[in-house]
Amino acid sequence: MVLYMVILKLVDWVLYQLLANSCYSAARKAYEVLASTGSRVVITSVPRVMVEGFLTEYLRVNKVMGTELQTVGNYFTGLLSNSGLLVKHRAFKDFFGDKKPEIGLGSSSPHDQLFISPCKEGYLVNKEDSKNSESSSIMPREKYPKPLVFHDGRLAFLPSPLATLSMFMWLPLGFILAIFRLFVGIVLPYKLALFLGTWSGVDIRVKGCRPPSLGQKRKGVLYVCTHRTLLDPVFLSTCLGKPLTAVTYSLSKMSELIAPIKTVRLTRERKQDGETMQRLLSDGDLVVCPEGTTCREPYLLRFSSLFAELADEIIPVAINTHVTMFYGTTASGLKCLDPIFFLMNPKPCYQIHILEKLPRVLTCAGGRSSCEVANYIQRQLANALGFQCTNLTRKDKYLMLAGNEGIVRDKRERVKR
Repeated sequence: MVLYMVILKLVDWVLYQLLANSCYSAARKAYEVLASTGSRVVITSVPRVMVEGFLTEYLRVNKVMGTELQTVGNYFTGLLSNSGLLVKHRAFKDFFGDKKPEIGLGSSSPHDQLFISPCKEGYLVNKEDSKNSESSSIMPREKYPKPLVFHDGRLAFLPSPLATLSMFMWLPLGFILAIFRLFVGIVLPYKLALFLGTWSGVDIRVKGCRPPSLGQKRKGVLYVCTHRTLLDPVFLSTCLGKPLTAVTYSLSKMSELIAPIKTVRLTRERKQDGETMQRLLSDGDLVVCPEGTTCREPYLLRFSSLFAELADEIIPVAINTHVTMFYGTTASGLKCLDPIFFLMNPKPCYQIHILEKLPRVLTCAGGRSSCEVANYIQRQLANALGFQCTNLTRKDKYLMLAGNEGIVRDKRERVKR
C-alpha cells in the first residue's frame, strides 16, 4: 500500500514532463491538438487532486474529472473513495450524455479507443513516434501556453518503473552519502572539505576571478547571488576559502544548527533589516540572495533593492545547480530536509560564476537609484546564466505552490493572535 501511494503521488510529475516540457514528440503532437480546441475537458483515471491544479493552471483545461481519493477531515488517506477507480467511458457518458464532442484525444489503449469513439474526430497518441523523432521533440519555451516558472515536489526525474525502482534502491546509500557530505562541510577545513566533497561525487565548477583583496577596507564586500538552494552561501564560502555571513528571511532551526557559516535572520521590516545588514557588513563580508526564495527553472525572480542601498563594494555571483534524482528545494514540504535531499543526489552539481566587482559609477554611491542597481545586477546575472528575468516574487511562488505567502510567524506571535 505504501508503494502504491508513492506511485500515485508521482503521476502529476509524469504529466508535468509529458505535457509541460513535451519531452516526447507524441506528447508534443498531443499538446498541439489540445491547443487547437476551445473548451477542454480532461477525463483521467489518475486521482483528480494530483493533476487538476496543473491542468487548469498551465493547460487551461475547463473541467477535470478523475478518480476521487478518500479524505479524513482536510487530509487524504491515499485510498480510493467509495466510487472506486474512475471509468473513462462511463464518466464521458455521464458528462456529455447524447452530445458528441468535436475532438477526442487519448492513448492507443483499447479503453481510450472506446472512450473517444463517440467524438466527431478522434486522435490517438502513439508513443512509438518519439523513438523516430527525438531531435524535434523538445518544445521551445516561447510556445508554452504559460511560462512554467514554479513547481514543487522532490523528484527530478521521469518516474518510469525502472527509474522508480532505482530510486528506492539508491535511498539507503544516498542517505548515508548525504550525511557524510554534510559532516565534511561542517567539520573540516575549506580545502579538505572541497577535496572530499568532490571525491564523494559533488561536482563543483567555479568560474571567474577570485575577488581581489581590498586592503584595509572599512566595510565588508557584499556578494549578491542567485538563489538555487539553501546551500548557496555555504558553497560560495567553501570555494572562496573564507568565512562569510549569510542573511536569510526564513530558515529552519536544523539548517541553522548544521550551517558551517554564520547565518542571521531578517525580519522583512525594511528599516530593521537595513540596520542589521549594515552592522554585519562592518564586521566582514556578507552574502545576500535578493530573490528571497529559490527558483528551479531558468528564471530570476525580482530582486529586492535593499542590498543596493547598503554597500558600494558589490560582487555579483551567478549560481546554478543541476540534479538528477531529487530537488533540494520545497515550498510545501519540510525545509529542514532540503540540504539532505540535494546531497542525496548521486552527482549533484554546483556552478559558481564570480563576476567582476560592480563599478562605483553603477552603484548608489555613483548616483544610481537602488532599483536601478538591483535591476542591472539581475540582468547581469541572468545574462551570465542564460536565464530570463521576471517580476515574480516570493509571495507569487508560495501563493501558487503552497496557498500562503511563505511567511513563518514566530510562535509567540501566533499565541498572541
